[in-house]
Amino acid sequence: MAFREFTSTAAQLYDKWMKDADPRTEDWLLMSSPLPQTVIIAFYIYFVMSLGPRLMENRKPFDLKRVLIIYNFSVVAYSLYMCYEFVMSGWGTGYSFGCDLVDYSRSPKAMRMAWTCWLYYFSKFIELFDTVFFVLRKKHNQVTFLHVFHHSIMPFTWWFGVRFSPGGLGTLHAPLNCIVHVIMYTYYGLSALGPTYQKFFWWKKHLTSIQLIQFVIITLHISQYFFMKDCPYQYPVFIYIIALYGIIFLLLFLNFWYHAYTKGKRLPKGLQNTTMQQNNNDIHPKKE
Repeated sequence: MAFREFTSTAAQLYDKWMKDADPRTEDWLLMSSPLPQTVIIAFYIYFVMSLGPRLMENRKPFDLKRVLIIYNFSVVAYSLYMCYEFVMSGWGTGYSFGCDLVDYSRSPKAMRMAWTCWLYYFSKFIELFDTVFFVLRKKHNQVTFLHVFHHSIMPFTWWFGVRFSPGGLGTLHAPLNCIVHVIMYTYYGLSALGPTYQKFFWWKKHLTSIQLIQFVIITLHISQYFFMKDCPYQYPVFIYIIALYGIIFLLLFLNFWYHAYTKGKRLPKGLQNTTMQQNNNDIHPKKE
């Protein structure tokens, strides 16, 4: 009886809550409710953390060189397209980078921004294949908490963004992230081409630097909302969520930077050994 009352109350709250959703996006793919994406994300976590490693345990790693080349450069092209659309729908054609509100009209520009937000949301599901490929290639060391958390939380939270506030100041992190992904997946694509392109790999360490800069910009931009005297942004809760994510991801990537590069775990083997030796000397200095 108590369970029925709970589910009934939850359903009523959900219906009331969804009445405020943006009607322009309700019929778009995966937008009817958060349930389909929740199932997809739950299966993704189960596969990459449990099912996939067990299936691959007694199998040889898959050779996915061609698949990875096509996949990575396709993501680059898709990210470039989204960058262009974000610029043309607001961030380069009218937004002030201050108190930019969501335009809920059905004007071509407002609809273009809403659709671009959906494209970005959908890209987060495409990027889930990053981890799937790690599992199929038995690169289990790449399936870290940071990686899985980042790939799981982004599509889940962006559903609410597209459904309630597709536009305005809460979307700057999307075009910034697209720029980062153009750089990042270009590197991945070159890596997949093989040793011939190894001369281009020197900037691997800078990928994390670019990501850190991204989170600093996002946090600074969104934080200005808290100092504005009058900014009637329609869904302030998203501002708080974005600010919190900016800080969380900044800390997580700083932690990754420390362990990957300061301790030398992600450097080339020669530099890795040198760094480890230096760290060891710092902890246990030689006696004169």
